[in-house]
Amino acid sequence: MTRTTRTCLSFSVAAALLWSAAAAAQDLVITNARVLDGNGAVIEQGHVVVSDGRIASVGAGSPAASNGRTIDAGGKTVMPGFIDAHRHIIEGDGDEWLENRAAAQMQEFLEAGFTTVLSAIDGPQLLEARRRIDAGEMPGPRIFAAAFLPLSALPLGGGAGDPARTDPSRSNRPTEPAPAVPRDATIRGVQNAADAGYDYIKTLMIATPNGPEVDTLRLIVEEGAKHGLPVITHAVSIVDTLAAIEAGPATLVHTPHIGRLEENPDAVQKIVGAGIPMTSTLAVFLPHFGPDNEPLFRDGQPFPWDTISSAGQGPVNARILWEAGLVAYGYGTDTSWPPKESLADELRALRLTFSPQDVVTILTKHAAAAALKGDELGTLEPGKLADIVLIDGNPLESSADLLNVVMTIKGGEVVYEQ
Repeated sequence: MTRTTRTCLSFSVAAALLWSAAAAAQDLVITNARVLDGNGAVIEQGHVVVSDGRIASVGAGSPAASNGRTIDAGGKTVMPGFIDAHRHIIEGDGDEWLENRAAAQMQEFLEAGFTTVLSAIDGPQLLEARRRIDAGEMPGPRIFAAAFLPLSALPLGGGAGDPARTDPSRSNRPTEPAPAVPRDATIRGVQNAADAGYDYIKTLMIATPNGPEVDTLRLIVEEGAKHGLPVITHAVSIVDTLAAIEAGPATLVHTPHIGRLEENPDAVQKIVGAGIPMTSTLAVFLPHFGPDNEPLFRDGQPFPWDTISSAGQGPVNARILWEAGLVAYGYGTDTSWPPKESLADELRALRLTFSPQDVVTILTKHAAAAALKGDELGTLEPGKLADIVLIDGNPLESSADLLNVVMTIKGGEVVYEQ
């Protein structure tokens, strides 16, 4: 079964009935749980109370009786819902995806524990899928979407398949300034993104000598602010990361995995000092193994071994930035593999340099910060949205337990129950 034809077999009549029944369930109490609040606190034998779709209280012991549903966690772990702060969702024809595959794939996110997904460049069909989710027409995570605007007229990619295979940030960097995008075209692009209903502007930084990229990014940041559209910037090398922070985007998407930060302490301090959150996306350059044990790249084609150095340098650079005080380092995959498979891959990469406790923070509180939603999501605190997962196991001891989701709650509604 290919990933483009994969269907979520558990998205069935039973799941649809669960969704309908859950739609009215706004008040609930979870008891007898190991509660990880996302801020580092661990409450053994704790509880979480939800009212009107938000966290009402979190504490030890059992709360007072409630008129809503009571869930006995049986000692399982309760923690904030997972957040993928950099994901690609639509594959193939967007209209066909929306009508035939969207519902099953949205259910896959819920079953993997993801209550929020930031889509970094997907077509307008994703906005329609979001509308259906928000209207209660189909289950799915919270969707936030980014529109793409170029920083120059430099052609991207150049090889067959995924452009990351021939990324000019890795080798053969441009030696001449790239042609500039006309200023009025950039301003129109921001306006069009706002009119379409996107939540962010996505940009891609490949800095050329004396090129227009930083000035164009600065313009997009300024214009985006007028429309409430923060800018997220792809930067995969140290050189490009340093160029990007000059313009002050809201988030850096990708750990710089080209260049050795251990040899460049000045760059570390500049990146950390910018105070910009970053997403992980470390597993892009780890092989993804299919059913026949073939090592694959994220485009489903054979893995390009000339990129493998990034599989080690990315986690090393991530830990160096973490130790230096990076404001937030959040979970992101930059992939379109099914979410549970993407989670397994990203966990492999994160565990190279991060502890299980760190991974919990990366997947929840820091991912919310990287998606610029930390005021509403990412921790179990009174007043925040009640996005919660129940885990069979203890992810503070083994990150692999994060794959054992038995219940997902979004806005106080049980949207998946094993």
